[in-house]
This record gives sequence, structure tokens and C-alpha cells, in this order.
Amino acid sequence: MLKSLEHLIQSHDIILFDAECVLCSAWADFMIKHDLHCQFKLVSVQSNIGQQLLTYCHLPTDHFETMVLLENGQCYTESTAFLRIMRRLDFPYRSLKYARVVPKPIRDFAYRRVALNRYRLFGKTEQCYVVTPDIQQHFLLDDALR
Repeated sequence: MLKSLEHLIQSHDIILFDAECVLCSAWADFMIKHDLHCQFKLVSVQSNIGQQLLTYCHLPTDHFETMVLLENGQCYTESTAFLRIMRRLDFPYRSLKYARVVPKPIRDFAYRRVALNRYRLFGKTEQCYVVTPDIQQHFLLDDALR
């Protein structure tokens, strides 16, 4: 039985990340370590399902400038995505939710400076993020649509 993309979006809160970016892969590792209840599913933007989710959010599928959070079917990007994720993690990370008092244009400006320079600052991996059986429960892989 085929699962629809809409069903996956409604069933999971999803974080899309650039699996070729060293910083973004470190972010995925952070989420695996600190999302103790698997509240979020990670998806590489380079994967088939990642490309479909980017299209769903009306975002480019050929260059990646932001992490994306799909929460309750709604797409969030940049600092808003980051803060919405942090508020659902345990202390001390949950405290970062208070950063939303900083005006969104200022938060997003800072986010964009890092995002646009992430390859230069942190590098690019030679291979995409490797999902091993011990962390597979944190991911939605392409076979999730089968």
C-alpha cells in the first residue's frame, strides 16, 4: 500500500536538512542525541522524499538556504523553524524559545548569514549523511512512501 505525502506530513513533524553540509549534519546528530522521544523525523533535502517535501513547501529543490520544519502540516523556515524545534526539547535547549522576543527580521538576518556561508565556514561532506540501523527511527527515508 502506498502512503501519500500528505499522510506523512500529517503523521509526523519533519525537519528537512542539507545532508551534504557539515554544519547541517552536526545539527542532525544533535537532534538524534537530544530528541529523546523522537518527536521529529529527519529528512535529507537531497532524498526523493526531501525533494517532494520542498516542493510541498514551495521551496527551491536545487539549492538549499534554510532548514525547514513541517509541523502539523505547516512549513516553517529560518529562525522560526529553529526556535519551534528548540521549544520542544528538554532543558536547557527549551530555554532558547525565549529568543523569539528578538524581532524576526533580526533573527532571520543572523540565521541567513550563517546559512549562506555554511559551506565556506564549516565545509561540505564528500558523501551524504549515512543513516545506520541504530538511528533509523529518527528518519523518514524514501521507502516511507511505499
